[in-house]
Formats: sequence, C-alpha cells, structure tokens
Amino acid sequence: MPDPVAVNSMFARIARRYDAANRLLSGGTDVWWRRRLVSEVKSGQPRDILDLATGSGDVAFALADALPAGTSITGMDFCQPMLDEAVAKQTARGTGERITFRQGDGMNLPLPDAAFDAVTVSFGLRNMADRHRALSEMHRVLRPGGRVHVLEFSQPQLWFRPLYYFYLKHILPHIAGWVTGDKQAYDYLCGSIEHYPDHVAMRDEVLRAGFNDVRVIRFTFGIVALHIGQKQA
Repeated sequence: MPDPVAVNSMFARIARRYDAANRLLSGGTDVWWRRRLVSEVKSGQPRDILDLATGSGDVAFALADALPAGTSITGMDFCQPMLDEAVAKQTARGTGERITFRQGDGMNLPLPDAAFDAVTVSFGLRNMADRHRALSEMHRVLRPGGRVHVLEFSQPQLWFRPLYYFYLKHILPHIAGWVTGDKQAYDYLCGSIEHYPDHVAMRDEVLRAGFNDVRVIRFTFGIVALHIGQKQA
C-alpha cells in the first residue's frame, strides 16, 4: 500500500523534470494514450470535468484544447510542487479561464456531491493508498449518468511480459534517474506498476465502487488500460 507522505515527497522531488521523463521513457507514447482518453471524454459531451491526480496538467490542458469553450475543468492534485508546474504551464498557455487548479486528496475530495459530469485520473490511481476509497469518492462527486475514466498502467499480454519487465526493472529506473536525478523515485514507480491489478481485476474494482457498464480499452500490448464506468442515472 503506498504511503501518502512518501508519495507526496517523491513527486515533489521530481516535479520539475516529470514531463521530460515521461516523454523519454515512453517514447512519446504517453501523449497518444492521453489523446485516446480525451477522445472518450469528449464523446460524453461533459460540461464540468474533474481531472484528479492532475500532476503538471497534461490531461487538463488536452481536455481544454479538445472541448468547447464553455467546458469547466478542475485539475486537482495533493502534491503542491506538481500543481506549481501546472500553473506555470497555464500561465504560459493563457488557459486560465478554462482550468482551475487546486490542491486536494483523492481519498477525501474537498468537493460537493454530484458536481461533475466526468472524472478523469491518469497514472495516479495506483499511487493512492486506498483505491476503493478513491474510486468511491469519484463516484460521489459525479452527477447521475456521469462517467469515470481511469487511465493506468496494467499487466501486458503474456508474450510481451518478459521484455516489458526487463525494461521496467533494469533499464527504466536508470534512464529516469539520469533525467530527474532521483532513481529511487522510479524504483518505487516501477514496483507500483508491477504489482498493479490486471485489466480484469481493475474492472471489478471499478464495479465495486458503484459504477455500471464498465468498459475496458487496452493499449500498447496491454501495458496501459483505460477503464470507463458510468454512475447510474
């Protein structure tokens, strides 16, 4: 189970180099994964969106670029240095009227019930100490008929696992340590990926949190999965 204090400290240390590390370590594929997420969100025509574990704001900005001008986006994260990076990018982009960034804990959201049409969380759920509690909070803040979109690492197809785990354990942490100066952080992140549920078990977790009609879309030989669930209307 992730330690929230340790996770917060870790992301604070790597915040300034986080985006560069993501692009390099994924070969830019993370941009495509997020585009697919945004496409699914857009299809639901939401008016109010919560991007949880927003980090440096990549998904929030992609949503702002793709959705109509009247869409309201709240980017929330519990790590202030990551939010500082998001705000700096927001200032440079001039999207202040579209996105509000604020600090908040995913397991105890400082938000009212039924406030959003869509909730997104990208590569952040596995770092929360209690996934069921976090998913239940997402369910609470959604309006009836609203959808949750969980984009997260998963377990790859069997034939690809040996190659993937060799990269994950023996290559990725060293490259990330060179980029960010913090190899220890990526040792933890790689371990969190290895022990995360596969797409079937994760689908069951989303269902247990109260969502219906859970769909799963797998990407890149199964190393990433997008789970989409709907709150009953």
